Amino acid sequence: MEVQREQPTTAGRNAPWPYYDFWGKHGPVNLLSTSTDRGWSGLSAQLCSVGKAVVPWRTPQSEIRICIDVLGNNSFIARRAPGIESRIVVRRGIVWLSPPGLQDGSVDIAEDMSGVLHIYLPLSHFSPGNCDIDVDASVIGSLSYESAFEDPLLAEIGCAIASELQSQTSAGSLLIEGLASCLAARLIQKYSRESTSQPMISLPRGALDRRRLQRVLEYIEANLEGDLNLDLMASAACLSRYHFARAFRQAVGQSPHRYVSARRLDRAKALLMQGDRSLVDIALALSFSDQASFTRAFRQATGQAPGQFRQVFGSTGRP
Repeated sequence: MEVQREQPTTAGRNAPWPYYDFWGKHGPVNLLSTSTDRGWSGLSAQLCSVGKAVVPWRTPQSEIRICIDVLGNNSFIARRAPGIESRIVVRRGIVWLSPPGLQDGSVDIAEDMSGVLHIYLPLSHFSPGNCDIDVDASVIGSLSYESAFEDPLLAEIGCAIASELQSQTSAGSLLIEGLASCLAARLIQKYSRESTSQPMISLPRGALDRRRLQRVLEYIEANLEGDLNLDLMASAACLSRYHFARAFRQAVGQSPHRYVSARRLDRAKALLMQGDRSLVDIALALSFSDQASFTRAFRQATGQAPGQFRQVFGSTGRP
């Protein structure tokens, strides 16, 4: 995903930034986009860049805070709180959770970060009447937030939210409502320490249920260097081709084609950094017709030719 770096409009700069006290007053922060005036329900979000700083780690009492790096700047991040010491070199898609009401902590950012998405998910979103999720309130308190982690699904949801922040669409509010439900479901399904004892949860009506979605995502990951078409993915979900395409988009926030394209780009980066396969081999493995097509698509997505990317990152092993 390409994050636009132009300054927001004057109205956007002067508009209130929800929870600014929890972040912006303590470091060099540039607000790129905000949902303040979008009329969204289900979540609020801000996309920003932030400079090297040590900032408080705080979260409102009534919301879960989710931070996702949508670019990946290889900045070293240390997050500290009583009983927590998390250190990580940030890559694209890294996720941090903060539980409601956490007040005593800090985040040490070693290098500038140019695309950080802050999502605030209300606790009311976990009620059955709001998002088809039936869980006990104690499960929210058991969400595991000690360490940063990678989750392709959360990363793709985050990128969809960031894209809507930057380029508003006519149906954006409907999209955000569905993505908010997906976020809540994913957190309980994947990151609650009590999730094994909880009843089954579901994604928004019309979306893939969590087991089918997980099966499809695992199938995609296992076959990125193979034949991936809509019929095969639909078969993995045990759905018709037409039903699958609509259900996948509802669950993930983008079409199967766009999701697979993004995952193949990530795989291409990993293969280039390993440095032991030729460019034509990588191109054919990822279903490009030839090396020229691969080079053109890679340059369009990253701004660099594959060979340039390998020269810059191949020796460090970092994207």
